[in-house]
Amino acid sequence: MFPHVRDFRDFYERTEGRLIRRVLSRRLREAVGDAGGKRILAIGFGTPFLRPFVKSAVTTVAVMSGRTGAVIWPRRAPCRVVIADETEMPFPDRSFDRVILVHGLEWSPNPQALMRDVWRVLADDGRLVVIAPNRRSVWSALDRTPFGHGRPYSRGQLNALLRETLFTPVWSGAALAVPPGATKGSVTFARIFERVAARWFPGIAALIMATAVKQIYGVTPIAKALPVKSFAEVVSGSSRGAHPRAVTVREGTPRRPRADSPSGCRR
Repeated sequence: MFPHVRDFRDFYERTEGRLIRRVLSRRLREAVGDAGGKRILAIGFGTPFLRPFVKSAVTTVAVMSGRTGAVIWPRRAPCRVVIADETEMPFPDRSFDRVILVHGLEWSPNPQALMRDVWRVLADDGRLVVIAPNRRSVWSALDRTPFGHGRPYSRGQLNALLRETLFTPVWSGAALAVPPGATKGSVTFARIFERVAARWFPGIAALIMATAVKQIYGVTPIAKALPVKSFAEVVSGSSRGAHPRAVTVREGTPRRPRADSPSGCRR
């Protein structure tokens, strides 16, 4: 069962959700880095976390799945939300410098296909930031928050998925280490607790967070040759009194891919 986008929106508009949004936004700003002149894409439900980048980034776009619905964002400006299949996003290759995947991976029926399309739309020197529920966290057992639904991940599982889909993990760690009861307190307390607990007690954090870059290899595809017999006429001499000579290109031996490359690509 997939959640509706209204569930995410309502959660982040409550007191608890607003505090969590502020804590996560700070961590995301650190992970994304300088957004000046960057093209930023958020996949899943990322609109609450795109707001800090709107003024400095060249482009900020949010992709939401048709399974969960969508919201209009921003409210007082042209809409920047696209409803699309996240495994076939309607963007050209290398369209974005930063991709933020939040409230998306845990709901994907095909995580590998999702990550492959993220790889496609991310610039070669771009950066991916992934946030997913922590399998070991107390939060994953609480269904009153979005972090208690979907498929949770451990840090090892998330890094393995990134490598499998041609990303190189650069950093991974905990996010939202504030315990559930403390999210109704002050923002200052939450941020202090977050810094301490994320470093010393990462297992209690609600989320696993990772940054990654694309793996780019120089490969030369080797086409599988087919036996073909062709004939060509080569005309030599002057046109007067000259007779064309027929040259036959005989059937050749097909080239075979290297045995150590099942895909037929030479590294």
